[in-house]
Amino acid sequence: IGTISIQNVKQSGVDDMVLLSKITEDAIVDNLKKRYMDDYIFTYIGPVLISVNPFKQMPYFTDREIELYQGAAQYENPPHIYALTDNMYRNMMIDGENQCVIISGESGAGKTVAAKYIMGYISKVSGGGSKVQHVKDIILQSNPLLEAFGNAKTVRNNNSSRFGKYFEIQFSRGGEPDGGKISNFLLEKSRVVSQNESERNFHIYYQLIEGANAQQKEGLGIMTPDYYYYLNQSGTYKVDGTNDSKDFQETMVAMHVIGIPGDIQTQVLQIVAGILHLGNISFIEAGNYGQVESTDLLAFPAYLLGIDPNRLQDKLTSRKMDSKWGGKSESINVTLNQEQATYTRDALAKALYARVFDFLVESINKAIQKPHEEFSIGVLDIYGFEIFQKNGFEQFCINFVNEKLQQIFIELTLKAEQEEYVQEGIKWTPIEYFNNKIVCDLIENKLNPPGIMSVLDDVCATMHAKGDGADGTLLQKLQAAVGTHEHFNSWNSGFVVHHYAGKVSYDINGFCERNRDVLFPDLIELMQSSEYNFICSLFPENLNTDKKSRPTTASSKIKRQANDLVNTLMKCTPHYIRCIKPNETKRPKDWEESRARHQVEYLGLRENIRVRRAGFAYRRAFNKFLMRYAILTAETWPSWRGPEQQGVLHLLRSVNMDNDQYQMGRTKVFVKNPESLFLLEEMRERKFDTFARIIQKSWRRFIARKKYEQMREEASDILYNSKERRKNSINRNFVGDYLGLEQRPELRQFLAKRERVDFADSVNKFDRRFKSIKRDMILTPKGIYLIGREKVKKGPEKGQIKEVLKRKLEFASINGVSLSTRQDDFFILHESQYDSLLESNFKTEFLSLLSKRYEDVTKRKLTISFTDRLEFRVKKEGWGGGGTRVVVFQRGQGDLAQLKPGGKTLTITVGDGLPKSSSKLEELMTHFIFTCIPLALSSAHQNGAAKFSRAPHNQQSDMTYSSPQKHGRPPSTALPKLGSQRGPRVPAHNQPNQGNLDFLNVPDQGMSGKGQHPRPQGPRCRAIYQYVGQDTDEISFEVNDVFDLVKEDPSGWWTGRIYGKEGLFPGNYVEKI
Repeated sequence: IGTISIQNVKQSGVDDMVLLSKITEDAIVDNLKKRYMDDYIFTYIGPVLISVNPFKQMPYFTDREIELYQGAAQYENPPHIYALTDNMYRNMMIDGENQCVIISGESGAGKTVAAKYIMGYISKVSGGGSKVQHVKDIILQSNPLLEAFGNAKTVRNNNSSRFGKYFEIQFSRGGEPDGGKISNFLLEKSRVVSQNESERNFHIYYQLIEGANAQQKEGLGIMTPDYYYYLNQSGTYKVDGTNDSKDFQETMVAMHVIGIPGDIQTQVLQIVAGILHLGNISFIEAGNYGQVESTDLLAFPAYLLGIDPNRLQDKLTSRKMDSKWGGKSESINVTLNQEQATYTRDALAKALYARVFDFLVESINKAIQKPHEEFSIGVLDIYGFEIFQKNGFEQFCINFVNEKLQQIFIELTLKAEQEEYVQEGIKWTPIEYFNNKIVCDLIENKLNPPGIMSVLDDVCATMHAKGDGADGTLLQKLQAAVGTHEHFNSWNSGFVVHHYAGKVSYDINGFCERNRDVLFPDLIELMQSSEYNFICSLFPENLNTDKKSRPTTASSKIKRQANDLVNTLMKCTPHYIRCIKPNETKRPKDWEESRARHQVEYLGLRENIRVRRAGFAYRRAFNKFLMRYAILTAETWPSWRGPEQQGVLHLLRSVNMDNDQYQMGRTKVFVKNPESLFLLEEMRERKFDTFARIIQKSWRRFIARKKYEQMREEASDILYNSKERRKNSINRNFVGDYLGLEQRPELRQFLAKRERVDFADSVNKFDRRFKSIKRDMILTPKGIYLIGREKVKKGPEKGQIKEVLKRKLEFASINGVSLSTRQDDFFILHESQYDSLLESNFKTEFLSLLSKRYEDVTKRKLTISFTDRLEFRVKKEGWGGGGTRVVVFQRGQGDLAQLKPGGKTLTITVGDGLPKSSSKLEELMTHFIFTCIPLALSSAHQNGAAKFSRAPHNQQSDMTYSSPQKHGRPPSTALPKLGSQRGPRVPAHNQPNQGNLDFLNVPDQGMSGKGQHPRPQGPRCRAIYQYVGQDTDEISFEVNDVFDLVKEDPSGWWTGRIYGKEGLFPGNYVEKI
């Protein structure tokens, strides 16, 4: 990551323009150009993200980047929209405050794409179950749906948003997106009926024509786009890089995901097609009256909209008017002229389209609405600032909203920041900037002087049915009201407003008509007569109520929406993305210097950098600062006792922050550089990380212990009441892998690459003559492997001993397992071809795991039988038959099994073990030992494994035996090792305290006396496998090491001495010499 950042600085200007050596427009433009040409489209000004449209798909929006930016500090990685989004998401979670991101820039600068990346990132990093996934799907699918119906190709942008949207993603307190809400603003309805040259209507029309199947085309009367008047005025039907047919399929999938039923989807398409057919109804002038030119064209739109064609003709060419005469009012039918009829047709088309669009937004909202709000992140993607050859009423409204957004940016980043320094008593030199409030007032003021919108509304209120001459009146009234304003000029066909982004001349023609935005009652009545309930529901007006109030105009509606939006944004913690459009050609790597400079100027980036540089990167109220960083010191956690300001100072000093890096205001602390803040954040993360690890470790240990306890219980149940138990086997921990297969590639070679190992141990295998040979036995979900060793007979490795797979038993071929009822370690695996007689110290653990795997694979229980006369079939060899062998178990002396082969029978004698029902008794005895013996004595007995302090009382198994990593070593203190007892062994069930009495004796090899005994001249042994000690009281050795055997123990853990150290090791890793 560091490399990327270094390259950024070396080759591509600076990541953060606060670090520019010169703060001039030239330096800013040059830095952005350098980065743009090297494919770095993102640059910071402190927390503000500048994004330059690359006009191509960039490679750094993959899952790798999502992982890279998640939870990372801003300076760690190159600038990215993911960093800003992650910062928003984390701030929302930590501070419990709603966030919003304001994406601004002119048309074609990349605002909509930026909004998509924000939603995509949030969807990826936030958790959640199926309900949350459903909400995420709807949030992501709302994009293609609203783009199809709300976006269009304009001269400046192939996918221009012709509406504004504020998308709130709502979160649960756990940070899961579980709801949402869309507010939409000012759909450009006029585009439905007319477009400028080289532009298109809304995408959905072309998607439907290209993507509909044959049946849909026939049912909807779909022709080529040049057939339709509403599409052929501009002469443009295709867009480079856009696949309308594929996009249509995406739109239909999106409708389905959002939950719009199939029949409603069909009717939505009927309305879209109906509007196209409606546009082809033209009118001719017949004696001052408008008449439908070709009545044949009425039938199809009427059929699609479910209305009567004659009524449609009637309502397009005449209108009901209320006439008042002498206190009486009566309705009369007024016939319309050609121009009025065309206007009525277009009004119906626009109303139908706008209401379908509102329905789609409402459908999305219904699908993801939440009964109560917790946290939210708002994404504002609104049409950009527009200057065309001919700018009408829509451009006026769009530019007004952009002016309001610029005002918020100025308010919060330039004005409010400087005012806050003054209020808090921070030393500060004011920085000059242009405040565009004067332009907002020019447009929206109500009185003294009235703004452009107020004058417009007054003129519309006095207009007649068709506003002939109203636009001229408007121009005169504007000249009288605001003619002297420094940001206003008039010209012969309209007026000019000096916006923050430049001068725009507006054509006055159609201003009044589009502002009135009235749908005549006749048309509402006509649509309410539709046979389709869905279409009727789009026109819910009650026409019987008297309307005395002035109808709402388009400008008053957009003014209200813009101010509501500003209020909503002001309640959130704002973040900013300033999008820049580098050229008008829409081609990658094309940099138009003058265009870029103009945007840098009007976006106020220079002033932004200067305020940021002179000011403080971070400010926080004392209590919030304390809350966030309290975890850093013992004095502040869980709460600081004393004045909050002192607590903040204590925290800053605890991290050794330089005094010049912060200032204390009256209610807030101000931190100068982002790096200083990152220091605090890093230390906070580290603290949380440490605590998280401790919790994880404890939890894993707890889960492991529960798992082992459960496995032990299940294993005991297999032998319970069927077989005598060895003293040291009942509460032993289960380890599974006693061979250390991770470090044994020579054994792993026989397993598949990721084959899981359930159990691995070195066992004794007995042949037909009852001769014992070592085998490594491995149990996996695929079967049982028996691995031996053989001398290589030829080739370059001749004479070397190599591992060989002697046998693999599939679960399906295993018929059962036989054991004796005595305390020995023998068992027979019965298989369909021949059986295997084996001996393992860990037979109980092996049987438990084998039973589980066998049942998983074969779906039947493993047969386990207990008898003191066992038969097993041997492998056929040469001409001799296989035959059977018998193993007979008899009562003998001691705990070590004595083997006596005789012909085809092996007799095994062994002393009595713990009773067959001894699991509970043993637990009671162990509990007695640990609760009755004072803890103080534990320090005297160190030659064994566990001291008492290793675990709490109620976990006797952990004290008696090693923890799971210790390869299942038996106890060395709580129960005496069988070899060290003096005198004959007394069965535990007769004298349960006998173990205790021996335990109280000072052990022979007590630590205190270790150095005083002369070295005993006892037996020795040679290592046949490498063993690495798992704890301080175990020894380690390599293959062929020879060392002293101090003591053998039937449990399998022997005591040896090597290199002057005495300790425990597994007996099956050595051979006696």
